[in-house]
Amino acid sequence: MDDPVCSGAEFDKLKKQLSFNLAEKRVIKDLNIQPDAFIPVLFSLKFGGDWSFKTKDLEAMAVKEKITRFNEIDGEGYTLERVTLFVNPQLISTHGKILRLEKCGTKNERELVERPFRVQLDAQDIVIAELNPGSMEITLKRIEGPLSFEGSAAYGVSHEMEHLAGCEHTGKFIWEFEYKLKD
Repeated sequence: MDDPVCSGAEFDKLKKQLSFNLAEKRVIKDLNIQPDAFIPVLFSLKFGGDWSFKTKDLEAMAVKEKITRFNEIDGEGYTLERVTLFVNPQLISTHGKILRLEKCGTKNERELVERPFRVQLDAQDIVIAELNPGSMEITLKRIEGPLSFEGSAAYGVSHEMEHLAGCEHTGKFIWEFEYKLKD
């Protein structure tokens, strides 16, 4: 190409991105899932974190877990990202109370909030997407619920369920903390 704006490397990158987008479209069709329901998975894979999406007829939520696989002998490994998509999720139960600092993308500051340590939920559809940096593959699998999460994933479920319900809890801001110097 003679266009300096689209060098060979840029053109190759654009072709790969378009191919990836077409593959996403095929996967959504093969899963027989509403395209809008897959948006939280796409955001989680591309931007990281947990995401939720809501329309008049649909609620969808993706929760990401990080799982590190490390070979002590070789001294090498990778961190697998497991993104679980819930289409029209229903919270079954929560257990425990954890105080934690979190920052939502819609807010400018971190807040101290209370989250459950363990959650159990089910959904109309559940799809697991595993992003494996070792094999450079994203595997997808439809599974049956209910599923249980604890720790960070449970906090993510709780936070995204608030987004879907439209009632985000607020907490204390980081600037309400006090510094204490220890000897």
